[in-house]
Amino acid sequence: MSLKHFHLVFLVFAILCDAGFWLWMHFMPEEAAKAGAAPLKNYAGLLCLTLLVYAVWYIGKKMRTII
Repeated sequence: MSLKHFHLVFLVFAILCDAGFWLWMHFMPEEAAKAGAAPLKNYAGLLCLTLLVYAVWYIGKKMRTII
């Protein structure tokens, strides 16, 4: 597996984990508050969107120019 493919796999797992974390905080706010993670909800959502934008940019522009 090349480094660019590893980068894509890592990026997909990062998006899935972050989206899962945001969904947990969104649909189970009581448990998130008990764990002390409730203030991170907005940051997790923003990070997920940022990672998605980066993935689209990487696949569309950057990956074509990398050997």
